[in-house]
Amino acid sequence: MSIGMNEGKARPIRLLVTLAAALVLALGVVFAAPATTAQAMTTNKATARPNEDGGDSVIGGIQTRLTWEGTVDDGEEVSSITLQLPEGSSFDGSTTRVTVLDGLNRISVDSNVTTNGDSITIDFASPLSSGSLLRLEITNMSFPSAGGDYQVTGTYTSDGGTQQLAASPSITVIANTPLQAAVNWLDEQAWVQAWNSNAFLGMFFKPQLLLTSFASLFPGWVLCLVIVIVAYPFAILLGMLFSLMKISKHKVLRAIAIVYINILRGTPLFLQIYIMFFGLPMVGINIDNNVLGVIVMAVNSSAYLAEIFRAGIESIPVGQYEAASSLGMTRMQTMTWVIIPQTVRRVIPTVTSDFITSYKDTSLLSSVGVMELMMYSKNLTTVTGNITPYVTAAIFYLIVTLPLIKVVGIVEKNLARSERGGGPRPKAKGAKSAKPAADAQKGAEPTAQMASGLESADDQGSVLMALLAPFRAGSTSMGGMSHAE
Repeated sequence: MSIGMNEGKARPIRLLVTLAAALVLALGVVFAAPATTAQAMTTNKATARPNEDGGDSVIGGIQTRLTWEGTVDDGEEVSSITLQLPEGSSFDGSTTRVTVLDGLNRISVDSNVTTNGDSITIDFASPLSSGSLLRLEITNMSFPSAGGDYQVTGTYTSDGGTQQLAASPSITVIANTPLQAAVNWLDEQAWVQAWNSNAFLGMFFKPQLLLTSFASLFPGWVLCLVIVIVAYPFAILLGMLFSLMKISKHKVLRAIAIVYINILRGTPLFLQIYIMFFGLPMVGINIDNNVLGVIVMAVNSSAYLAEIFRAGIESIPVGQYEAASSLGMTRMQTMTWVIIPQTVRRVIPTVTSDFITSYKDTSLLSSVGVMELMMYSKNLTTVTGNITPYVTAAIFYLIVTLPLIKVVGIVEKNLARSERGGGPRPKAKGAKSAKPAADAQKGAEPTAQMASGLESADDQGSVLMALLAPFRAGSTSMGGMSHAE
């Protein structure tokens, strides 16, 4: 009985000891925690709108829009707030839109905005009540030109006096570039303002946007060149292969070539792009978009080149085959060393024109997400609401096509002159006998003419000289012989 009474007395004592230990532990935690300053306003976010044409970056030194949000804590009131940015920023000349929300309800408040270089102060006629959401949208402000990661800090005034505002998340700003400096210079020019005041000129040829578009579209232009330059050699090889198949004596080879050429030439390139880009993934074949773009352009161009090469081969006189045969050359040797070099020379203008067409057709790849020239210009036009990026894209295309068109004209002129027997007078010894020799050559039989041409070509590097002849100012005739006038 005495034992039970002793245990009953001991329980309250143990309970008191436990409570005392818990109290001591709680006090230790409180005193061990760092001291914090009571806050009457919580910073929610601070963001800046991108001011890069066609991009998503904020550029320093250029006017942009800063949006800051904060919430008044429970039981507190805020009568003014000051936002502070690092040195080099500017709020001067900015416009501030103040929005106060109580839940979903918008509250009308009167405020006075004062700017002072890199700081801006908003004084409220009536203090903001607890729980209010304050949003400040400051337009035409700018961050430091040097760029970097910047936080919005500042102070606010509440019942407890002036307190520090919690720093916002960092805003990444890129440095101002010489290109953008040039754009800023254009913005200040009176003639540019007068130019842009014209609706047509400002929409299609805005100088500032034209300048930035050249920089923004350059990567897309490079990709266009890479695609067509990589694709075209494969297209030439495929085109030559299918042209030989089409003139082959074997019916099966001819049938395959005819089907291949007719299908590719008879359907739009746009449709072929869609079939390749959307059809292959459906059967489990996934290829990089740029690589697939090269494949589509090579396959499509090969069909047109096949017909070009076939026509060039069939334009060579039959006497060339007979002359080669009389010299003991096989059909393969005749085709490799006699017919194809002459064919290539004859089709160079047409092939160059087809290259120009293929280069322009790379624009169709923008429809399937390939980031080439037209894709960049389309994105930039969407962002700016101006047609100038498309005009810039046209200039990029002309940079390539106009020189190539000039080259085609020169080649055609030289080929036509060589067909007429034109060229420089021979400067070798015995020039006096050149005219009789030329007259003798004109009267020679095709077999002798072919033999002479083959000997001359062999001395000068045969195929290489035949292929380069159209690009030389003093090009010779198709057989590799020079004629005196």
